[in-house]
Amino acid sequence: MPGLLERLAQVPDPRDPRGVRHALAVVLTLTACAVLTGATSLLAVGEWIADAPPHVLERLGVRPDPVLPRRLVPSEATVRRLLARIDGDALDRAVGGWLADRRPESTRLRGLSVDGKSLRGAAKAQGRRIHLLAGVEHTSGLVLAQLDVGEKTGEVTRFQPLLDTIADLAATVVTSDALHTQREHAAYLLGRGAHYIAIVKGNQKKLRRQLKSLPWKDIPFQGRTRGTGHGRAEIRRIKVATVNNLLSLAPARPSRSSAAAPIARPARPPSRPSMRSPA
Repeated sequence: MPGLLERLAQVPDPRDPRGVRHALAVVLTLTACAVLTGATSLLAVGEWIADAPPHVLERLGVRPDPVLPRRLVPSEATVRRLLARIDGDALDRAVGGWLADRRPESTRLRGLSVDGKSLRGAAKAQGRRIHLLAGVEHTSGLVLAQLDVGEKTGEVTRFQPLLDTIADLAATVVTSDALHTQREHAAYLLGRGAHYIAIVKGNQKKLRRQLKSLPWKDIPFQGRTRGTGHGRAEIRRIKVATVNNLLSLAPARPSRSSAAAPIARPARPPSRPSMRSPA
């Protein structure tokens, strides 16, 4: 895993340096390898590390035992304690940076989806569920950035700090749900050379009213896709129009996309207006 050890070495080690037997980057790399091979629990991670062949341990930087002909691997308890104390956001930045370095280069626009999700089976003190905001590349599915939202804030305030961790947003189309249809977000993205597709709902009442009043019936379709997902048959039709004096978040071109129809009732629901930056 070229470059991963170097990236993980940037994560702050929460342990007292006195008596540390296993380098933080090595423990994290072993854990990542175990997860990539199918480990879904800390017990499984510990078992994979204990059974890893010597040549793999050598490549991952595990130091040899000074007495016995073997390598010193961390126990499952050591991995568990360390993961409980580590800075999760710093780890996400390191892994996201490593994944970004391994993206294939392209001269075309790339899509980046910003969305939040609560983790199942994970909680912090007092039972608070962990809610993450992540930036996922459309085509590859790579998570390029991820932050813990926290209990005293929300996704809106974490939008810009999340994207700050991505080095280059030029030629990137950022998509998000209606929660992030904010003037500050649009100005931030344009300032970084990015484009955006924003969903306009009730949080932008005047803009939504203006978009709904446009003569959509007279505008030809620009595209149509059909697929299935989440128990629904999805048929999406797209219309695009250029409008003067738009009550915009930032310079943009409005578009309209139909929503998904449930498989059980394949009726076409009302269209939902959206707005996007010029791409």
